Amino acid sequence: MKLLIFGPTGGTGAQLLTQALGAGHNVTVVARNPDRITISDHARPTVITADVLRPQTWEAAVGGHDAVLSCLGSRDRKHPTTVYSQGTTNIIDAMRHTGARRLVCLSSAGLEIPPEAPLPQRLVTRLLVQRLYRYGYADMTAMERVVTASGIDWTIIRPPMLTDGRLTGRYRAAANQHLSNPKTISRADLAHYMLTHIEDHETWQKTVEVSS
Repeated sequence: MKLLIFGPTGGTGAQLLTQALGAGHNVTVVARNPDRITISDHARPTVITADVLRPQTWEAAVGGHDAVLSCLGSRDRKHPTTVYSQGTTNIIDAMRHTGARRLVCLSSAGLEIPPEAPLPQRLVTRLLVQRLYRYGYADMTAMERVVTASGIDWTIIRPPMLTDGRLTGRYRAAANQHLSNPKTISRADLAHYMLTHIEDHETWQKTVEVSS
């Protein structure tokens, strides 16, 4: 497949890029700092040096791709961000203009507290996690509204806490419902889920929770 990846220099994005190239896909990446892209294999992606918030620098490249995969993220926890909502809005607008249809993007399981979650988990999520990541979560919530209203073939993936563990290919997933007792998932396994479910129509226009 021809894949376009946003956010290839983050932990999950780097895993996704490596796995996509290893699987033989034709990959294009959009990155503000391409020097941070690390490739261990001999295969190389097409690199567009650009900012997702400045679509005029990359939007013409969206056409002709079978899927767009977004691993956008912000490391700044102290200030509001629009990288998720505005960045994804720009991606969707470019997809509409060029006829691309398939979008897989990352959000977070921390946006919602499952009603069946144990009290200690509910307290930690509400009083610690949601406060610590309040700016990112607010923007992810706005992003999800944009994606679900887009009319394209989208999948939103909500992982729990991410780790740097190895690729196992063993994880649980639930579409449009909460997973029981979600804990962690490695960035490698999260990238694997993204890559291997691009063509899974059961995940289209659904929000999917994943966890080890």
